[in-house]
Amino acid sequence: MLTNDQLDRWDRENFFHPSTHLGQFARGEAPNRIIKTADGCHIVDRDDTRLLDAFAGLYCVNVGYGRQEIAEAIATQARELAYYHAYVGHGTEASITLAKMVLDRAPSHMSKVYFGLSGSDANETNVKLIWYYNNILGRPEKKKIISRWRGYHGSGLMTGSLTGLELFHKKFDLPLAQVIHTDAPYYFRRPDEAMSEQQFSEHCAAELEALIEEEGPDTIAAFIGEPVLGTGGIVPPPAGYWEAIQAVLTKYDILLVADEVVTGFGRLGTMFGSEHYGLKPDLITIAKGLTSAYAPLSGSIVSDKMWKVLEQGTDENGPIGHGWTYSAHPIGAAAGVANLKLIDELKLVENAGSVGAKLNAMMKDALGNHVHVGDVRGEGMLCAVEFVKDRESRTFFDASEKVGPQVAAALLAEGVIGRAMPQGDILGFAPPFCLTEDEAAKVVEATAKAVKSVLG
Repeated sequence: MLTNDQLDRWDRENFFHPSTHLGQFARGEAPNRIIKTADGCHIVDRDDTRLLDAFAGLYCVNVGYGRQEIAEAIATQARELAYYHAYVGHGTEASITLAKMVLDRAPSHMSKVYFGLSGSDANETNVKLIWYYNNILGRPEKKKIISRWRGYHGSGLMTGSLTGLELFHKKFDLPLAQVIHTDAPYYFRRPDEAMSEQQFSEHCAAELEALIEEEGPDTIAAFIGEPVLGTGGIVPPPAGYWEAIQAVLTKYDILLVADEVVTGFGRLGTMFGSEHYGLKPDLITIAKGLTSAYAPLSGSIVSDKMWKVLEQGTDENGPIGHGWTYSAHPIGAAAGVANLKLIDELKLVENAGSVGAKLNAMMKDALGNHVHVGDVRGEGMLCAVEFVKDRESRTFFDASEKVGPQVAAALLAEGVIGRAMPQGDILGFAPPFCLTEDEAAKVVEATAKAVKSVLG
């Protein structure tokens, strides 16, 4: 491996990396990896190490790397029109076409798409729209947002507050007062082991209702949740969860925001997680899979119900005071159009469902009975393995032992990238949708070897 070279020095002296131990990195105590090229499900670093990326970047390179169709769409758009803003009714062919394509794929009660750049800014937009909505309806006290512990919704001030992970709050003076948290639908970590999935779902709904009553229903504006918990551990909801939660929200006239940054556009084997679990959201957050990360783009999909109130608000108050310079950026929009066409043409949603199911089944067969594996779970092209000190008593390793990161490092040595998830010893997988059955088998084989090397 190349060390102490100019690029390495520039990296450590100049580049502020996100989610990184800054001191260790700057001092050269933590490794860096400089990526050179990629194709399909593989990336190659500048030392020509070829790795199977079983996390699709950050759950985002859904169509796989090296898709020339998207690259050409970006290049063509850049040559014809690299930028124009979307303010006061301006649009481009790419942004208008993409908005229609998104709505054609979204649940039928959704009305319009607002485009941003990242999942974080899309959720910031959602919160502003929720507050605007309640002000227009004459409900100025109805402003609090309920999120869930272990949920992930971004890294901004509001979105970092919505996120229910300690790392994103610690020393940042978060969460802000308008955000409160309720239980995560994390069946493996249920408080009473005797609970069935349905009973645990009812428990989560009861805890939510108690929180609403304690805070005052007239103060609660919305509930935000990922159809499947992502960064909080890749946790599919227990049976009956979303049905029970939506009943509570309906009872108290509380909006539902489905954060589909991870699940949108096929990761569960359906176009949207809302479709997969029978959600009827008022807002849907989209990002990663919208362009498969070939260009930055996000979106807030607004329901018919909310849109009517937003129109009323501008009739009463003039143009809505919200926008980003790069909203609906034509290059991002062109990437989105090409990406969604490719997903359809290659039947990647279907592949995510079928190969994802095989990946999960093979992982359970390989590791489900391991003495230090407490849970193997997943849905579609999402899979997680959770490690425990003792599976019978659900005793967890001490965080200082860093078992999850150790297994992830051992997996990397086998040529496969998985992700050590925060707040637990959990190894996560979210491969590109083009993963083949042979590649899925390689992921499982490498994971089993990695687990054996660390835990025996």
